[in-house]
Formats: sequence, structure tokens, C-alpha cells
Amino acid sequence: MSKARIYVDFNELVTDNIVLLSKDDTKADSQGNIITFYEGMPVTIYSEDISDNGQVDNLVAEGVAIKKDLSSYPIWQHVKWCCQIDSNGIIHEYDLR
Repeated sequence: MSKARIYVDFNELVTDNIVLLSKDDTKADSQGNIITFYEGMPVTIYSEDISDNGQVDNLVAEGVAIKKDLSSYPIWQHVKWCCQIDSNGIIHEYDLR
């Protein structure tokens, strides 16, 4: 992974284009840099995945950081930041080549 990305779990999609990002205002990216979120901040996110042939082929997406009211989701009320994924959606890293 050459580009710094922020880890998310794509199993934690709130809607088809919003995924949980962080319960705090900061989070380390894939290169160990501490990222401080702000509304509308461009973010590149990823989740680990493996291709059918056993090779690493992470899921990736681009989007923006947003604060979303998750009070109607009791298990996610502690989450402060989400990522609103852009219209390209979630793709495999291999497809970027």
C-alpha cells in the first residue's frame, strides 16, 4: 500500500455510502501518521481483503469525513466520525492499477 489510508471495517456501513470512521477526533493512518478529522476532510479508506487466489487485495474508497448523528443506532452511539464514500464506491485495490 503506497498511499496512506485510514482503516475502516466495511461491515460497519451505516448506509450504502456511509461507513464508521472513528470514535475520536484523531486516528492513525496506515503509515502511522496521526490524522485529525474535520468536517468535509478528504479521506482515503481501506479494509483488508484477500482475492480468490489468496493474494492481498484490499477494499478501498475515497470520501469525506462527516459527523453523523448515530443516536438511533445504540451500538454506534459512541462513534463521532463517519466517511461519506464518493460516487466511485468501494473497489478492490487491484482495480486501481
